[in-house]
Amino acid sequence: MSDSDQQLEIEAPEELLADMPLPSDAKTFFLGGIFVFLMLTAAYVASDIVLPMIFAVMLNLLMQPALRALERLRAPRALGALLLILVVIATIVGLGAAVSGPAEAWIAKLPESIPRIQERLSFLDAPINTLRTFLAAANNFGVAGPQRSSAGPLDGGAILSSVFAGTRSFASGLFTTLIFLYFLLVSGDSFLRRLVEVLPRFASKRQAVDISQQIGCDISAYLLTITLMNALVGAATALVMWATGVGDPVLWGTVAFTLNYVPILGPAAAIFIFLFAGSLTITSTWQALLPAALYGAIHVIEGETVTPMLLARRFTLNPFLVVFSFVFWFWLWGVPGAILSAPILATTKIVCDRIRPLAALGHILAS
Repeated sequence: MSDSDQQLEIEAPEELLADMPLPSDAKTFFLGGIFVFLMLTAAYVASDIVLPMIFAVMLNLLMQPALRALERLRAPRALGALLLILVVIATIVGLGAAVSGPAEAWIAKLPESIPRIQERLSFLDAPINTLRTFLAAANNFGVAGPQRSSAGPLDGGAILSSVFAGTRSFASGLFTTLIFLYFLLVSGDSFLRRLVEVLPRFASKRQAVDISQQIGCDISAYLLTITLMNALVGAATALVMWATGVGDPVLWGTVAFTLNYVPILGPAAAIFIFLFAGSLTITSTWQALLPAALYGAIHVIEGETVTPMLLARRFTLNPFLVVFSFVFWFWLWGVPGAILSAPILATTKIVCDRIRPLAALGHILAS
C-alpha cells in the first residue's frame, strides 16, 4: 500500500467528523435527551391529537405532487385540496364496503375451521398450540380467581365485537385527520414564509428555504415510492389469491397493502394469514401452501430488490433500528404506531441528513 493510500485512510475519518460535527458540551446531550423525553411523553398523553396530526402531515407530503399538478391545471388550492380529500374518503369508503362483507364471513367461519386447519397442517401442531395458549393467557391476564367464561380469543362473535367496538374511535380519528389534512393542504408554504420573515439574515432565510424544500421533496418521494410499491404488492397478491382459488382478491390485496407498511412483522403476519386462508379453501395440503409461498416471493422481490433499488442509498435504514422503531412505536401507540414506525424513522433520517448539526445522528440511522 502506498503512502498516499495510508494517508487517505487516516484522513478520511477526520473529514467525516468535520462533515458531522458533534457537540462538545455534555449539557447539549443532557438537554437534548430531556427534550426528546418530554416530546415522547406529550405524544403518549396527547395521542388522540398527535396521531391524527402525524397521519395528516404524512398524507400532506404524499399528496403534494397531485396538488401541484392540479395547480398547474389552474385549479384553486382550496378546490384542489377538497378534491384530494374527497378522493381519500371515496377510497376508504369503497375499500371498506368491498372488504367488510368478505372479512365478516371469514371471521365468522374461523372458529369451526381451526380444528380442520390443525389436522391438515399437523406439522405445525406445536406452534399453533403455543399460540393458542399464549392467546388464552393474554385473554385472562389480570383476572383473579377462575378464568373468564366469556368467548375465547378465537370466537367469531368476540372478534367481531372487538373489531366493531373500535369503529367510533376510528371514525373520530379519521375525521380529525381529514380536518388537519385539508388545512395543511390549503396553507401550503405559509408556515415557511412566516419563518423566513422572522429570520434576521438573508443567508439564514435562504438556508431555511433550501432545507425545507429538500426535506419536503425527499420525504414526499419516500412516501410516494413506498405507497406505490405497497399498492403493487397488494395488486399482485390479489391476483395470486384469485388464481390459486382462495377468492376475495380485494380483501387479500387490501390486507397485503396495509401490512406491507409494517416492517418485517407485517409481511410475516401476512404469510401466516394467507397460509390459513389457503388451508381453508384448497383441498390439497401442498397446494394450500401455494398462496403464502407466492406472497413470500412477491415480498422478497419487492422488499429486497425493487424498493431498495428505487430508494437508493440515501433512504437505507439500519435494520436493527427499524425493528426497534417498530417495537417502540407499537408500544407507544399500538397498531397506528406500528404503521407509522418506518415513515417516522425514515423522516427522522432525512431531516438529520439535511441539517448539519444533526448529521451524525443521520449517519447512525443509516444502514
